[in-house]
Amino acid sequence: MENLDNSNISERSWVAALLLCIFFGVFGAHRFYVGKIGTAILMLVTLGGLGIWTLVDLIIIICQDFKDKEGKVLKNQ
Repeated sequence: MENLDNSNISERSWVAALLLCIFFGVFGAHRFYVGKIGTAILMLVTLGGLGIWTLVDLIIIICQDFKDKEGKVLKNQ
């Protein structure tokens, strides 16, 4: 992961997004959490793209590359 200054780090927690994705990912809970309401509703309607979209998001979150609605990386603390 590249060096990031504080202006590029979200106030949202990486751990919270990870746990929300694991337990409620098919409902888009992790996307609601980071403010991505539009895609969260799509995940809710499609049950996480029948699980595929949820799995992709889970991998992105684990790799610590998931971003909030403002494009900031989730904080890892």
